[in-house]
Amino acid sequence: MGKRVLVVDDEKLIVKGIRFSLEQEGMEVDCAYDGEEAYTMAKAKEYDMILLDVMLPKMDGLTVCKKIKE
Repeated sequence: MGKRVLVVDDEKLIVKGIRFSLEQEGMEVDCAYDGEEAYTMAKAKEYDMILLDVMLPKMDGLTVCKKIKE
């Protein structure tokens, strides 16, 4: 199994492009489109890497990052 990655951005085309590229490299990719969804997913699963946009709806990326580390 490849590395597990969470891609978080509110721009669906950006997420789609990043997801495609990472999957081509054999990675398992989950996607979230707002800060609350990203936080919930990050707490529910173990990820090797999280690509997190800073400007997100519901909860900004910096807040998500801080809450995940708690």
